[in-house]
Amino acid sequence: MVSADAIRTGVGILGNAIALGLFLSPVTTFVRIWKKGSVEQFSPIPYVATLLNCMMWVVYGLPMVHPHSMLVITINGSGLAIELSYVLLFLVYSHGSKRLKVLLMLLAETAFVAAVALLVLTLAHTHERRSMIVGVLCVFFGTMMYAAPLSVMRLVIQTKSVEYMPLFLSLASFFNGVCWTAYALIRFDPYITIPNGLGVVFAVAQLMLYATYYQSTQTQTQTQTQTQTQIEAVKRKTEMGLTDVVVVKGAPNKAGSVPFAGSNPEIRAM
Repeated sequence: MVSADAIRTGVGILGNAIALGLFLSPVTTFVRIWKKGSVEQFSPIPYVATLLNCMMWVVYGLPMVHPHSMLVITINGSGLAIELSYVLLFLVYSHGSKRLKVLLMLLAETAFVAAVALLVLTLAHTHERRSMIVGVLCVFFGTMMYAAPLSVMRLVIQTKSVEYMPLFLSLASFFNGVCWTAYALIRFDPYITIPNGLGVVFAVAQLMLYATYYQSTQTQTQTQTQTQTQIEAVKRKTEMGLTDVVVVKGAPNKAGSVPFAGSNPEIRAM
């Protein structure tokens, strides 16, 4: 008979794979940002929140804080590196106050996590106490990470468009929450259960919004495409409709304008 620990390890490995997919799911968004040279209306909040969450879980998984949590360290260490690259791209392609805001949040997060790790390792002297302190903070920041897309959800409702809420990100969030909730319930860990259980709820809400506004997004996209096509047609027509200036014989100071569109113009003496 398969032991509970073996099942938990298997679920944890699956959770690592799904979470890695979650961390990598915004790659297409950042390719778009890179190509356009602008962050447009994309919000940095989900990525900054996820970065903080990963840093805190790495501290939680340390052997001197919560032993036997290697799977927690591996995925959150990977997530830390990936999310940091996203935040740095936001710094490169944002401007003015938005760039300053992202930079200040990044510096504040780094200082906070360093302070927490230092204080916990020096002032708390048992695994249970260290796990409780860091675990409570992980619950708080993990909930913030899953709740961060609420700002994007509000934008979806306001614009009736899911353009800035990628479907793959919402799906990955859902499956990631389900997997890690199961992992935490097999050998009960409240610090992992609570934020991931809430993550499932938030992800379901995102998927419901996607289903609600997907059609209107397609309509808006088609309208924008048609409008762009019409603008380009007008520009081509204007270019074809440029006039040649013809000097009329016998009237050196007069000129007549004839269309350049290949027609047979009539030149009138003035």
